[in-house]
Amino acid sequence: MIHEIVQITIKPGMEAQFEASVARARPLFLDSKGCHGVNLQRSIEQPSHYTLVVAWETLEDHTVHFRQSEAFHQWRGLVGDCFAAPPAIHHVNTVL
Repeated sequence: MIHEIVQITIKPGMEAQFEASVARARPLFLDSKGCHGVNLQRSIEQPSHYTLVVAWETLEDHTVHFRQSEAFHQWRGLVGDCFAAPPAIHHVNTVL
């Protein structure tokens, strides 16, 4: 299993809208091939900064199956207007 880590900065004042949109989009991830879970974390020191963590069975479940799906376009349609900058995405494996 791998984790997709997404660093997201939201336009000031759009935090509540963003959180509600992520809640609406959560089933888009969970219904996708290989998705094992989704959580959203908000920075205490910088309230417009979020970390989205998605657990995938394989890297391809994210980079191919999800990114090329209608669910991805729906996800971006729900949250894209809230982004202050493009999200920074990387993938990790658990080693310990």
